[in-house]
Amino acid sequence: MDIMREIEKKIMPVDRKIKFEIGDTVKVHYRIVEGNRERIQVFEGIVIAMDNKGMSKSFTVRKLSFDVGVERIFPVYSTRIAKIEVVRKGKTRRAKLYYLRERTGKAAKLREKTTRAAKKHTVTAADVPSVGAPDEAAAAETTPQHES
Repeated sequence: MDIMREIEKKIMPVDRKIKFEIGDTVKVHYRIVEGNRERIQVFEGIVIAMDNKGMSKSFTVRKLSFDVGVERIFPVYSTRIAKIEVVRKGKTRRAKLYYLRERTGKAAKLREKTTRAAKKHTVTAADVPSVGAPDEAAAAETTPQHES
């Protein structure tokens, strides 16, 4: 199997790092040749499946166009793909999202994956000096002293 991987690396047309996962909304910039002209068409949708088979690795993107589901399979190492942008990260619990095929509208959307950097910063008592534990000088001022 190591021989196959070495050969695939040598003949691989494009060295592309995969920075997206299943459930992510991506924009795939795909080159289309029309006659003697070439243009780039953007296909935006949710990644519902990935087939990891070495050099023939591919991913399936699904979008809703005028309430009709459209799926397209893109080979990862294709020279026709100009770039792949990740629009948003989706929160999933499955490897294949074929159940989205029966859904339309809001039901076909996934929750967005939140990261720690994206969450609100919580303020603790140590961050605010006036709210924190009173120091000795402040404690002496606030506590009444009895003279005997």
